[in-house]
Amino acid sequence: MTNSPLVAEPVPAPVQAAADAPEVSVLTEVVDAKRVRDEVPAQSRSKKTSTRTGAKAAKGTDKGSERTTGKELGHVSFVGAGPGDPGLLTVRAVDLIAAADVVVLDQASREDLVARFGRDGVEVVDAGFGGDGQPLTRAHRAKLVVKAAKAGGRVVRLMDGDPSTFTGLVDEVAACRKAGVSFDVVPGVSAVNAVPAYAGVPMTTPSTSSLNVVHPAGRSLDWSRHADADATVVVLGTGDDIAEAARGLLAAGRSAATPVALTSHGTTTTQSTTTATLGTLEAAAAAADGSPTTAVIGDVVALRDQNSWYETKPLFGWRVLVPRTKEQAGGITGRLSEHGATAEVVPTISVEPPRTPQQMEKAVKGLVTGRYEWIGFTSVNAVRAVREKFTEYGLDARAFSGLKVAAVGGVTADALREWGIEPDLLPAKEQSAAGLLDAWPPYDDVLDPIDRVFLPRADIATDTLVAGLVENGWEVDDVTAYRTVRAAPPAAPVRDAIKTGAFDAVVFTSSSTVRNLVGIAGKPHPSTVVACIGPATAKTAEEHGLRVDVLAAEPSADSLVEALAAYGQGLRAAALEAGEPVLRPSQKKSSARRRAR
Repeated sequence: MTNSPLVAEPVPAPVQAAADAPEVSVLTEVVDAKRVRDEVPAQSRSKKTSTRTGAKAAKGTDKGSERTTGKELGHVSFVGAGPGDPGLLTVRAVDLIAAADVVVLDQASREDLVARFGRDGVEVVDAGFGGDGQPLTRAHRAKLVVKAAKAGGRVVRLMDGDPSTFTGLVDEVAACRKAGVSFDVVPGVSAVNAVPAYAGVPMTTPSTSSLNVVHPAGRSLDWSRHADADATVVVLGTGDDIAEAARGLLAAGRSAATPVALTSHGTTTTQSTTTATLGTLEAAAAAADGSPTTAVIGDVVALRDQNSWYETKPLFGWRVLVPRTKEQAGGITGRLSEHGATAEVVPTISVEPPRTPQQMEKAVKGLVTGRYEWIGFTSVNAVRAVREKFTEYGLDARAFSGLKVAAVGGVTADALREWGIEPDLLPAKEQSAAGLLDAWPPYDDVLDPIDRVFLPRADIATDTLVAGLVENGWEVDDVTAYRTVRAAPPAAPVRDAIKTGAFDAVVFTSSSTVRNLVGIAGKPHPSTVVACIGPATAKTAEEHGLRVDVLAAEPSADSLVEALAAYGQGLRAAALEAGEPVLRPSQKKSSARRRAR
């Protein structure tokens, strides 16, 4: 392999009414003991990071920092962040970010990795640019790393791609050595091999004689070293670098018919790959958008059609609106990502405590003293509300001993399992209140010692489950565990994106998400594909003037995403069959849309 001298590696920007209960002396003792023990209420902290630019970080000590101070030097881990896709981080990288006191970044856009994997209060230093907006030198970056280490604690130097490939690792390691700072190096996935892999281009075949990686960076190179017809040449850089490579290789005798793959924003959902020949590469490079680009030059590019897997995903590049809280949207966003889409969560409801907590307090007391035979959870929010009340009283999952537990579906069941509780009852088919009612056994005065059910639910919950249980002989305490109120409108750019068709699709998981989204942001543009989780949600969408394109086969988040992916695959197949370019719905901006299939 032939390599040019080490310089900064160009990496694509990367782009959730109860009856009165008897007095409970046992619970009162527990609560009173907890009040004595906890003189100050526990304060919950949201995950926050403080970011400083390189220029500010270089001046004095950050007095607001919570990291360890003292004479003992910290330790620096030089960690590869990969080329853009967060999924390419190594397990070791994730562990180190989670334990870091300070993370020093190459580019501020990587702060999302720290927000995702870092601990609360971690300090983030942007070593890419100074306060004046100018790129920092290698020497300046090295000083920032040493300064962070001298303050003590664990420092992660998060470097784009792989630390040992086209980065400033050599300078920063030398600075650590000089300052007596200990360090280690955690390899990462480099753009050199990751971007071609995501573009569907293998870098070698049995006939490949050599693999040459070149980063011109404006220097004059001897291109004759890379002109062998059997060599694969990977060129990293800007459009100007790629154009220079084209001129140099042609002058050195490489055939103008040599195939080339040109990829920008590699490994992200905005990745774009075009194919050309060496003879047309200079013009193609000139049309690049100015972002870091990877060019693969060689016969291996001819294999792209049969090896392409990333840009051919059914929802590749789609921007999908998920009107749900971040806590509830995790499963949907993950599945959308698997199909190549980028999910944008817009909360449409806000979950708040009930206005009067007495009902919940009495119900929890009754739960501890054996008032109930069953407790039924119809949402993750209900699980969270009861769990918070347990924590307030100093109780844990052991209080459920002897109690039968029902859950409306898999997501709610998973929330219970995280608490250490395995549900006794789940719907056999439909994951809904009606499905849970169908699975719930009627009251039997011989088999059931107690005839009462505790249902902690939202203030706007329907009466289907309560009425059915009463009809089957149960006494039901239907208790408001939380209130759902309409969330504040999203930011202006998001509202504009919804109305102008910048989103390719929107996924509705309930009727309330339809009503609330329209209420706080307006109706999605006619070009936006509308996907609904079930018939009731679809009916609500149609009542609000929306045409429903996709209907889930089953009322679950997984089924909803799979249905949308199948729809996207159908659009892609139709375009290819017609010999037309594959365009996302937002690129078409057509008011005429297909109905649900």
